[in-house]
Amino acid sequence: MELRLPKRVINFPRRPLVMGIVNVNDDSFSGDGTLDFDEAISLAKSQAEQGADVIDVGAESARTNRAAISVDEELSRLTGFIRRWPEVFAEAEPVDDQQVWPPILSINTWRPEVVEQVVRLESVELINDMGGLPDDRNARACAKSGVALLVMHSVGEPKVPHFHQQWTDLLPQMERFFAEKLEMAKAAGLPETAIMLDPGIDFAKQRDDNLLVFRELERLQQFGRPVLVPVSRKTVIGEVLDLPEPKDRDAGTVACIAAAMQRGGQIFRVHHVAAAWQVVKVLHAIGS
Repeated sequence: MELRLPKRVINFPRRPLVMGIVNVNDDSFSGDGTLDFDEAISLAKSQAEQGADVIDVGAESARTNRAAISVDEELSRLTGFIRRWPEVFAEAEPVDDQQVWPPILSINTWRPEVVEQVVRLESVELINDMGGLPDDRNARACAKSGVALLVMHSVGEPKVPHFHQQWTDLLPQMERFFAEKLEMAKAAGLPETAIMLDPGIDFAKQRDDNLLVFRELERLQQFGRPVLVPVSRKTVIGEVLDLPEPKDRDAGTVACIAAAMQRGGQIFRVHHVAAAWQVVKVLHAIGS
């Protein structure tokens, strides 16, 4: 399996990629966001030094109990960080010979107006589209700029709560969703090798839905594309462990990484990069 980015090609099988999370906002659900670019760059640098292969930068919290920010504000936050991206790895070194270096810069957004602008910036290699690709605009922008695209499964618009979404056949519907989105992205000119999939843990899914996705994750291997599992500190972990505070869920996150690795997960989006790097490194060594 091959993943093509603007500057490089990553071939699987290999050890899973660790994606660190940097929130350039003041309302992150996990409480780790910041509007201070110095702090955001420092966090990204720390994640790179701890083994992050990808650093996913978002300017707007996905929390549905917070108002959406404007396009201009989102662009201002993102471009302010992107301009300083070389500082993240200028004085650092990879932790081992398997780390993707320099790390891949991923931008977490969904608005086409934002995507169209940030894909023009040289450092950006990946768009993490949390909007579910309702039309082909983000795919066309990525295709035009040679940037890879991550498509997340969900329903409805981002920033709108979907707490009451009920599924009777979640996995078949997810499979149809990804088949349709892959065709849409390819028709927009994006090579299949530049597309990744995300089952959207906690997005329009309840506790049992999320646990089902973990159990049946291997079904997504049928698409032949890398699967990202955004497990970090998720609500489902808090519900299983009765831990209301996201920052207390890192051990549960490690358990989810281990389970997902056994079922074909290839990229893990996390807050605690050092712990995630250790678990994927050890499990990959055992499996090899």
